[in-house]
Amino acid sequence: MSVNPLIISCPIVGAELMKEDYPYLPTTVDELAEAAAGAVDAGASIIHLHVRDEEGKPSQRVDIFDDVTKKIRERCDVIIQYSTGGAVGNSIEERCAPLRLRPEMASISMGTMNFGEDIFENSENTIRIILDAIIMNGVMAELEIFDCGMMETVDRSIKKGCLPDKFHIDFVLGVRGGMSGRIKNLVLLSEYLSPGQSWSVAGIGKYQLPLAGHAILMGGHVRIGIEDNIYYRKGELTRSNKQLVERVVRISKEMDRPIATVRDARDILDL
Repeated sequence: MSVNPLIISCPIVGAELMKEDYPYLPTTVDELAEAAAGAVDAGASIIHLHVRDEEGKPSQRVDIFDDVTKKIRERCDVIIQYSTGGAVGNSIEERCAPLRLRPEMASISMGTMNFGEDIFENSENTIRIILDAIIMNGVMAELEIFDCGMMETVDRSIKKGCLPDKFHIDFVLGVRGGMSGRIKNLVLLSEYLSPGQSWSVAGIGKYQLPLAGHAILMGGHVRIGIEDNIYYRKGELTRSNKQLVERVVRISKEMDRPIATVRDARDILDL
């Protein structure tokens, strides 16, 4: 394995946008599988997965997660990471349900927050229930961090023995209600990390590209995809997740940081 290769995670759809907001949004099983394969072909080694129902609406239905996962597996080898956030308003049972399929990874948000115009509920009880489901199904957790207080929650969870032995941390910066994507916020959050802890950053909207560049330089990893940002540059919609991943691959190589293969990523994360 190359020295410190860059893991690229791609959130191919999310739960907020609809086709009328963004015409290139993948929503069907085949479209999601195609989007995943394109991102992997470009250099992604993790697919962060939300799914949509037959009407294109966000869903936590186990059968759809199963269908999409199988379709992606037919197209490519990749680490598939399920979202337990779902859409704002999903019950805990709905959020945990797809974990029974035992994906390699699953994301979990580490605190309640204002999320744009909504409230994203993640009480400590909710976090414990989702973590228990993650651990019971043998899934590796990615802890999504939107502000410094959530890193304090991570520390408390470690002391209480609530967290699995291994986990990955993803800083999500730029959501209205959480920390902005200013570089000083990324630097501040990175100071909370334990030595050797794997981490990545997801910049929302205009913060996606500058945060990706700084994470590459800082030795972290990157989440890039249309769940977080639908623009390639100001005023120009990106055509696909693949296009966003390709740009980060070019930047990373120019910085002499090689791109992690899927096998590299599994080794780094000890999957």
